[in-house]
Amino acid sequence: MLWWYALDESGRFIYRKGVLQRMKGWGKDPLLAVLCLVEFVGPSRFSHWDEDGDPVGIPHPQAWVQVTAVNQSQTTNTMSLIPALMSDHFKAHYGIKEGAELIRANNGRQHLQAVTSSYRAIEGKRTTFVLLNETHHWVAGNKGHLLYETIDGNATKKDSRYLAITNAYLPGEDSVAERMREAHDKILEGRAVDTGSLYDSIEAHPATPLTPEALLIVLPKIRGDAIWLRPETIIQSVLDTTLSAARSRRMWLNQIVADQDAIYGPEHWRVLEEPDLMLLPGDEVVLGFDGSKSHDDTALVAIRLADAAAFVLGHWYRPDGPAGDGWEVNRPEVDSAVHDAFGTYRVQAFYADVAYWESYIAEWSETYAEGLVVKPDGSRDGVSFDMRSSLQRVTRAHERLVRSIFDAKLRHDGDLALKRHVLNARRRVNNYGLSFGKESRESPRKVDLYAALLLAHEALHDVRTRGKKLRARTGQGYFL
Repeated sequence: MLWWYALDESGRFIYRKGVLQRMKGWGKDPLLAVLCLVEFVGPSRFSHWDEDGDPVGIPHPQAWVQVTAVNQSQTTNTMSLIPALMSDHFKAHYGIKEGAELIRANNGRQHLQAVTSSYRAIEGKRTTFVLLNETHHWVAGNKGHLLYETIDGNATKKDSRYLAITNAYLPGEDSVAERMREAHDKILEGRAVDTGSLYDSIEAHPATPLTPEALLIVLPKIRGDAIWLRPETIIQSVLDTTLSAARSRRMWLNQIVADQDAIYGPEHWRVLEEPDLMLLPGDEVVLGFDGSKSHDDTALVAIRLADAAAFVLGHWYRPDGPAGDGWEVNRPEVDSAVHDAFGTYRVQAFYADVAYWESYIAEWSETYAEGLVVKPDGSRDGVSFDMRSSLQRVTRAHERLVRSIFDAKLRHDGDLALKRHVLNARRRVNNYGLSFGKESRESPRKVDLYAALLLAHEALHDVRTRGKKLRARTGQGYFL
């Protein structure tokens, strides 16, 4: 149950208990302006429980509210609405002193301030609430990262809070909005501690077609109560061939869609997701392995033969922060995971990139190669697949994987780490076709799970096209 405060016609604060929702037709900017006023002089902090068990709020005695953005126009969207929301009674009751960029209340004890990208100017301020406007525009080039870090530092010192609002970001720009989404995904993956943040986004289904018929249904649901946005006008913009489809999806459907050299967008991967998929002991599978030593990730992926469903069996990665200093992958743990896979499932093929793992691959081959249906082309040991030795072979394998994904011939259980690595993959065109890579050599956006998926998919292809089915041993014998 949530509590929400608004202003009545005379400018006094009123509240109601219920599900948080926008006031009909107001849109986000007026709502955020009211929220800033509540944090400014309203009952924004918990005081006690009343006799009915309901919470009672009180104003923060030294409230310092900031409306921040990387340019002046973004703060104006919210700040320009605040004077119209403050009635004469409101101003008199709280002793309001108005200014263009700074509003004071109660003899200067409380402040409401507009701030742009001067992160040095706000460092150390004892803010109690900060509104971060349009964080998809907060990038390194306009010092948006530094502004965000300063706001977070100030909030931490004062044990206060902040709220970020954004449109759909452009993947790869490394905006604050993108970093927040990735941090949220890390928490969902269990790769980061849940710090208590809340994340909410209304996004159209990735398979939504950009047709007038579909958009007339979807657009009213995505716009919410921003009723001034006319679907008919938006449809004209979407159908304008001078504008990219990716831009239209981000702008009007609130979808996180990749541009430029990304191989896949979220919509391509999401339509393959079946959360109820389970890999069961005894299932026939193929395995793909991509290993590293310290900087990149190490990954073990299985694909089930029966339905081409992909599962992550193991993922080892360097922790963020100081814990990652000097980190190296636990090789015995990885080795144990491989043996567990062979002991649990009926492995028909195992394609493992040899880089950094030659000695382990030799042992895996000696133990398991005889029981495999196929081995990689050119492999002497039945397991090793050297991704560095043949650009043509890797490119052909990659094009087969891309076609399977685009044709929806692959399935997955929604593993978030695998999704992240798939969406991190970037186009690398060569003389043989389309290959893949990271966005740059030193990029922290890993693709190792995608590489393991590629190896498993190539093993699946080979089993289906040239593998001979192994008969399961029954232990029974027949004599004539």
